[in-house]
Formats: sequence, structure tokens, C-alpha cells
Amino acid sequence: MVQLRIFIPYVLVIVLSLTAVFAQTTAPAKANCETKSNTSCEACLKDVSCLWCRTTQKCINYPVKTILPPHSLCPLNEARWGLCWVNFQALIIAMSVIAGVIIIAILICCFCCCKCENVGSQRAEAKMDKQADKRKGRQEERKTEMKMRHEEIRKKYGLSGANPYSKFENN
Repeated sequence: MVQLRIFIPYVLVIVLSLTAVFAQTTAPAKANCETKSNTSCEACLKDVSCLWCRTTQKCINYPVKTILPPHSLCPLNEARWGLCWVNFQALIIAMSVIAGVIIIAILICCFCCCKCENVGSQRAEAKMDKQADKRKGRQEERKTEMKMRHEEIRKKYGLSGANPYSKFENN
């Protein structure tokens, strides 16, 4: 899981740099979209650089510098680009909703992974503490057993007095 977290930023950087490279074009040849005006939407949109305005029935060059076509050129809900049945406004709304859902999903995944990882480490710590407590308990039991055994041996050989060597001194 930790390796995946390290890998994700690199992938994002590569994807973003590739999109930036492909987005930069070197002075494309001007498409002659105006000649396709008063024809059909399908004929206009065969060329990717053209924009079809439904109300005026005009085919125009897509205004690349403004990103979105200005309202004076063609209203967004009447502009068609790429597909004739999708208006530009719906396309923008759908793309932003999809992007928002993806971003929220990524944030939720990151939050859950971090939280689950912390829960896992807390469980591991609790398990280790339980094992340490069991070991200490067994060690204490062994100590008391050893003390009892030593006391029995001392009693057996008569060494239970204050001075264990007093019995040998009397001989």
C-alpha cells in the first residue's frame, strides 16, 4: 500500500505532462469551416476544429484562444462540437460532474486507506501488547514456581534457617 502511494504522484506527473505535450500544437492550418456553413451539422463536424451553431446554421472555426465559445458567437446550449446530438453546455456540465466524482472518489480512497492503515497498526500494537502481557505473566509464574522449588529443596536439606551454613558449623 505504501509503494502505491509513492507510485501515484509519478503517474499523475507523467499523465499531466503528456497531456500538456499533446495539447500544444504547432500553428495548425486554418480549417475552412466557413465553407461548410448552411450545410449540415455532420458535414461541419467532420473536421475537429469546426464548431456548429444550431440557431444560425453556421459552421465556424472553434475559438481556441477563449476555450469556450463566447455567447456573441454562439450560445453554449446551441453550440455543437464533436457530436451533433450533444450540446456544448451539456458536455461541459457532464465533464465537470464526472471530474468531480473522480476527484471525490480519489479523496475518499486516500482517506480510507490512511484510516484503515492506522486501524491496522493499532490492532497490531494491541496484539503485541497482549502477547507481552502473556509473556510477563508466564515469567512471573515460572519465578514463583522456582522459588517454591528452591524452598522445598532448602527444607529437605535443612537449609531453611537464617544462616544456611549454621548446620555445617556445628560438626
